[in-house]
Amino acid sequence: MNVETKICGIKSEDALNAALAGGADYIGLVFYPPSPRYLDTDTASQLAELARGKTNITCLFVDPTDEYLMEIVPKVQPDYIQLHGKETPDRVAAIKSITNKPVIKAIAVEKPQDVALADAYDNVELILFDSKPDPNIVDPLPGGNGLAFDWKTLENQYQNRKFMLSGGLNPDNVQAAIALTKPSAVDVSSGVESSPGVKDCKLIEQFLINVQAANLNP
Repeated sequence: MNVETKICGIKSEDALNAALAGGADYIGLVFYPPSPRYLDTDTASQLAELARGKTNITCLFVDPTDEYLMEIVPKVQPDYIQLHGKETPDRVAAIKSITNKPVIKAIAVEKPQDVALADAYDNVELILFDSKPDPNIVDPLPGGNGLAFDWKTLENQYQNRKFMLSGGLNPDNVQAAIALTKPSAVDVSSGVESSPGVKDCKLIEQFLINVQAANLNP
């Protein structure tokens, strides 16, 4: 088993360099203005150029319009589009056609029935399972909330397709999460931050080290 890694919500060169030094397979650049990890196009383009050829660059959107996609994608030139909203399979197909990029689709999970929703998305390159936002929070972010769902929901439930695990992961729990769910990749954002939107390079380093340890000792 070789679990890949994604560091999402990169906003600075320091964080990017920590992700690259640790061998992250993907980095995520967020284009959702309410998020503390949101980037303007110029900054994102600069970071993407530094990362190009060294890792997979992912642009994260939440129910984007065609116009917004075409404002961002040609400038940043990501390797993947990540969709973290309520995009239907048909909308995913349209976005793939518009951008000519492979798609990672996030599915919010609270109960086993939620996992089954992924089956409709047979036109994506990778499913990402994340936790549902806390219903008690007003206007919650669709991801990056530091909340984990019950990983047993995925145990023996989704072994027929590659998937990425997200939601509440951090250096301390990622090995247990890998052992239980056996994902193709793990995705972390708030779990390697010192405050919302501010990446901690030491935590990025430790997260990546711990995933490597899990790969060596499956």
